Amino acid sequence: MNQPLDQDALALSRRQMLLRALVGAGGIGLRALATGLPLSFLAHPQRALAGPLCANPGKAQFVIFQTSGKGDPINANVPGCYADPNIAHSLDPAMAATALSLGGVQTKAAAPWAALPQNVLDRAAFWHVMTNTPVHPKEPDVLKLMGAIRPTEMFPSLLAKQLAPCLGTVQMQPITVGASTPSEGLSFSGAALPIIPPLALRATLLAPTGGLGSLQTLRDQTLTSLRDVLKNGATSAQRSFLDAMVLSQQEVRAIDQSLLATLASITDNSAASQITAALALIRMKVTPVVAIHIPFGGDNHNDKGLATETAETVSGVAAIGQLMAALATAGLADEVTFLSLNVFGRTLGSTNTDGRQHNPNHQVSLAIGKPFKAGVYGGVAPVGNDYGAMPMHSASGVGAVDGDIAAIDTLASFGKTVLGAVGMGTQAINAAIPAGKVIAGALA
Repeated sequence: MNQPLDQDALALSRRQMLLRALVGAGGIGLRALATGLPLSFLAHPQRALAGPLCANPGKAQFVIFQTSGKGDPINANVPGCYADPNIAHSLDPAMAATALSLGGVQTKAAAPWAALPQNVLDRAAFWHVMTNTPVHPKEPDVLKLMGAIRPTEMFPSLLAKQLAPCLGTVQMQPITVGASTPSEGLSFSGAALPIIPPLALRATLLAPTGGLGSLQTLRDQTLTSLRDVLKNGATSAQRSFLDAMVLSQQEVRAIDQSLLATLASITDNSAASQITAALALIRMKVTPVVAIHIPFGGDNHNDKGLATETAETVSGVAAIGQLMAALATAGLADEVTFLSLNVFGRTLGSTNTDGRQHNPNHQVSLAIGKPFKAGVYGGVAPVGNDYGAMPMHSASGVGAVDGDIAAIDTLASFGKTVLGAVGMGTQAINAAIPAGKVIAGALA
């Protein structure tokens, strides 16, 4: 007869597995956090002292990656969708068309977007692209830029592979802390990655032993074990560099208390909690890319008066605003970029007042961060009986019927431009994504 499972032991085992996934073998991530020393040094001290530095660290960014397999109607209410009066918008006063400035150019969007602080809008790029699918389960394919990436890889994972060496993260793989559908789960080099909800992260890192509460002990133990390397295995200049990086007991305590308070504030798996979890993972340098899900109206076929679209656009933009404020408070505004990419957008025509259908021809991605020039890239125009993304000019990103980037290549061009923004070289970009072109005008 099978013995009954010990639930306490099972829960502990899961927390331990999660902790290993988050901070690596031997708690290397926590040891880096506790000492201030680079992960590369802690993993291989002698090799790291002799090894080269990252070639382009100035452009590397952590990425908070928003995605939706539901195909939210975020595309219906952003800058670039208000020039044509036949595009349907919510009539709720909270969604009134409102003027705003992007990169010094006046445009219009639903009121929540205009309410974002100007310093956020000054880094906000709205991309009108075509994903070429109306099918929910194609979300993984869209995250692979519909086959444009060579060899086949999801875009968040391609970003992570580029960024991890420069950022010195514990792991190269992205981490998903929020997903509304199974299709939003990420893969890395073809292997499926687990979803780690905020509450699971909280339980793991607030554990009485082995979590953040052990930072000061880990600091002393790690420095003791590295004493010979720190004193004898490095040149004078290298020792000075390492000494400058080693955190004091007081500094470790400040980090300890700050992160503990942050994680203790998580009470659910909501978008706000996902943002809190993402910031904690970035502050700990666990991964270069954290995926989240912020609702923006969902699969709203039967949305009377676009009420859900209205409510979730208001709350979704507010969540982005809260994220940007939290980054500024943490001193990370220049180090973290927010990106979004959904499986598809929604139909836009004038009959779409009580719900919207799947639109394979138009999806809007958002990029907010230091590497981007604020603006509207691409545009919308009538396609069939609705609207779709326009071709783009590669120099400027302006949407135009005579653009040298076809609508079907706008998705690949978005991906290539993001890679350029975070420091990947031209030759490597073209090898990774042969289709499309980098939009030089979108780079700050």
